[in-house]
Amino acid sequence: MNTEKIIHNNLLLAVIARDEDWQEGLNFISSDVDFVQVGFWYYKKGKRLLSHMHLEAKREVLKTQEVIFVKKGSLKADIFTQEGKLYKSIELKKGDTGIFLNGGHGYEILEEGTQVLEVKNGPYVGPEQDRKRI
Repeated sequence: MNTEKIIHNNLLLAVIARDEDWQEGLNFISSDVDFVQVGFWYYKKGKRLLSHMHLEAKREVLKTQEVIFVKKGSLKADIFTQEGKLYKSIELKKGDTGIFLNGGHGYEILEEGTQVLEVKNGPYVGPEQDRKRI
């Protein structure tokens, strides 16, 4: 998998996986220590995954981390350092996934009708406690 890791001062700000990065099998692109866990499934017809339930397990979550998947269209993602300085801008297109782990981020929609799936860890504590504008 050729994911792009965006690092500033030894801190992983974001991971970008392109549509063409998908490989057969189960491939996680987040690490076990991230608050949000992201993996790609790519299996042949007939593959069965064992049924399971997730158990309650106490976890300490210190911040919100965010994942976006571009279903249709494109957007520009601005990636900021922990200090709130713009570090990098990157275009995400149909099929691309962005995982935003540290620092900050902002988005600009580049195509009419762009559709994006966003996933974050919860529970949601409201905008005043969850984020600050940069």
